[in-house]
Amino acid sequence: MSNRPYDRRTFLKQAAVATLGLAPFRFQKPAADSELTLYIGTYTNPGKSKGIYVYRMLKSTGKLKHAHTVEGVIEPSFLAMHPNRKYLYAVNELTEFEGKQSGAVSAFSINQRTGDLTFINQQPSVGAAPCHLVIDQSGKFALVANYEGGNASVLPIDANGRLAPATDVRQHRGAGLDPERQNGPHAHCVRLDRANRYALVTDLGIDRIMVYQFDSQTGKLRANQPPSVQLEPGAGPRHFVFHPGGKFGYVINELNSTLTAFAYLAATGTLKPIQTVSTLPKEFSGKNDCADVHVSRSGRFLYGSNRGHDSIVVFAIDGGSGMLTFVEHVSTRGETPRNFTIDPSGKFLLVANQASDSVVVFHVNPSSGRLKWTGFEATVPTPVCLLPVPSFS
Repeated sequence: MSNRPYDRRTFLKQAAVATLGLAPFRFQKPAADSELTLYIGTYTNPGKSKGIYVYRMLKSTGKLKHAHTVEGVIEPSFLAMHPNRKYLYAVNELTEFEGKQSGAVSAFSINQRTGDLTFINQQPSVGAAPCHLVIDQSGKFALVANYEGGNASVLPIDANGRLAPATDVRQHRGAGLDPERQNGPHAHCVRLDRANRYALVTDLGIDRIMVYQFDSQTGKLRANQPPSVQLEPGAGPRHFVFHPGGKFGYVINELNSTLTAFAYLAATGTLKPIQTVSTLPKEFSGKNDCADVHVSRSGRFLYGSNRGHDSIVVFAIDGGSGMLTFVEHVSTRGETPRNFTIDPSGKFLLVANQASDSVVVFHVNPSSGRLKWTGFEATVPTPVCLLPVPSFS
């Protein structure tokens, strides 16, 4: 997590300079039927990265080409798209903002012809080191997980994409087994279910997934009953994903390198654990921290990232029970695969190797779920988050 001091005036000055700097340059309009746009969030501290990187990817081959860099954005470690695709939001993963223990969230408008970003405004995340966010289906609220703050916050979004001060903050309490990583609550991911009714927040520090009833009219969160589900002590739940069918959910546990599958009861917002499996081969004995998890668009396969083993683990999903069966491990061809993503077509899986400054593209076999390197990758400094979207027209 970043500990870089933050100066809002410096950020606004840099953002203004960056925006002005874009004036002489315009993206060449992509062919909507042949390319997609890839936004890449990064860590800008200790200084290798300059902000948010924008790439084009050929839909036919997965080949990546740098389009532009949106400079002046500090620590944009996670990105989210507004449902109308007119706005993009980035957490600024800082521990101090405007003199308080908080990070921030930044809003950008998207040029609908080119995909270019223009800074709109910024608000405190009301918790230090925000590391994940999601925009609700109505497009009226951004829900944020603050890692160091150990809480979840809700920021309103107006009709022009502008962020307003938080309408709600829910503070987590407790600690876990690991004295270093679990000395207090550490919210790491927030997800909304298909009905936009329940918000699930994974907390690595207290080994729980907190469940909140979400009011999409007021932006308020209320503890569900039961208010959480307990993971194995010391597991460190990090990222959570719903199955496309809505009946199952999966959490990847950072500290003990496992995946836990749940049955999800949408009517009540409750999770029931059904299986826990290792993300590592039995013969591996080194240090490993899990990071991200995704389900294929078909719902047939699940993928998780291992940092240390530096691999993507692949599981087949039983459509009836939600249970997982191991398929393979695939090297990410780089170090510390933090975030990864599956493109909108489901044809490619892209991995952000944070420590080796690379984004690597794999082809997904739709029948087996297996991955094969396409031969394409890009050099991007400290990539953290990958957000692919259909090209703008």
